[in-house]
Amino acid sequence: MTITRERKRELIEQYRRSANDVGSPEVQIAVLTSRIKSLTEHLKLHRKDFAGRRGMLMLVGQRRRLLDYLKRTAPGRYVEIVQKLELRK
Repeated sequence: MTITRERKRELIEQYRRSANDVGSPEVQIAVLTSRIKSLTEHLKLHRKDFAGRRGMLMLVGQRRRLLDYLKRTAPGRYVEIVQKLELRK
């Protein structure tokens, strides 16, 4: 259900905006998307894991807020990240 350090490091390398960037909205959205995908696979096997489902919905809400912020402040970067991650929106 969690992502490994190596996977998180790969995501940061791929989506960062500068050499020292680890917390930009793009990086946060990419990490959240990875966690959401792994939780989705977990919930397909464990249908009655309601605590996991709640956690996943909280992550989806957090990602939505970050996407809304990015859309409001930098529409070009928003479109770019949605296309890269293949998100519906």
